Amino acid sequence: MAKKKTEKPKSAVAAARGGTEAPLSRRAWENFKSIAATLAIFLFIRAFFIEAYRIPSGSMIPTLLVGDWLFVNKLVYGPNIPFTNVNLPGYSEPKRGDVVVFKSPYQPDEAELGNDPTPTLVKRLIGMPGDTIYMRAGVVYIDGIAQRQGYGADQNPKGDPNEVHPLFDWQKKVGLHQSRFGPAPEQPTHDNWGPFVVPPRHFFMMGDNRYESKDSRYWGFVPRDNVRGRPIFIYYTFVPSSESDKVLSFITDIRWGRIGHIIR
Repeated sequence: MAKKKTEKPKSAVAAARGGTEAPLSRRAWENFKSIAATLAIFLFIRAFFIEAYRIPSGSMIPTLLVGDWLFVNKLVYGPNIPFTNVNLPGYSEPKRGDVVVFKSPYQPDEAELGNDPTPTLVKRLIGMPGDTIYMRAGVVYIDGIAQRQGYGADQNPKGDPNEVHPLFDWQKKVGLHQSRFGPAPEQPTHDNWGPFVVPPRHFFMMGDNRYESKDSRYWGFVPRDNVRGRPIFIYYTFVPSSESDKVLSFITDIRWGRIGHIIR
C-alpha cells in the first residue's frame, strides 16, 4: 500500500486566510506601504501641526535654556507649505510679548562662514507693525512708552552698552532723523539705537538675554511670512555637556523640574 504524501504545514497566517502564504515580494510591498503611510502621517503632522525644536544658544535665558527641547505649535499663526513661500491661514496673529519661532532674515555674515544664512530662530516679539521703537540706556521704548523687561530677564548679566557692530549699519538707513522722540544716533550702539518705524507685516524680535542675543538689532525686521509657530511647552531638557560635570549628561543631568513647563 502506497504511503500518503506528507503535506507541508501551512503558516498560521496562511491558514487563517484559507490559502497559501503570500510570496515574499508581496509581503515586502505590504510592509513598505505601511512604513510609507506612517512616515507620510508623521511628515504631515510635522509640517502643519506640531514640530520639535531644540534650543542651541542662551539668547532667551532664563525663559529658555540651552538643552531645552520644545514642541512648537505651527498651526497657530498659519503653517508654511514645505518648499514654498506660501503660508496657510492660522487661527491667531502674533502679538507683542509672544515667544515666536521664525525663519531668520538673510544673514550675510553667516553665509561667509559657511553657515545657514537663514536659520530657524526663537525670540520674543517686541515691535509690531507701525510701532516707533527705540532704545535708550538699555531700555526699549514703544511709541515713547518704556517697556519693562520681565520674565526674570532683567537679572541677566550685562555687557558693553556702547558696543558698536558692523551689523548695526542697516539701522542708519531706517533711523528717523526727526521725531518727537528725538533723532536716531549717527552711530547705533547696543543700548542706544532708533527710533525707527516697524514696516507693515513685519516684526522686531529680541532675545530675553539681550547681551547674548543676535536679533533684529543685527539683521533687521522679520517679515510676517517668515513666522513659523509658537512654542508650547518643554518636553525634555538636560544640562549640556559643556556645562555639566556628569558623564552622558543627556541621561544623568536631566532638568526634571522644567519638563512640562509652559512657555510664556
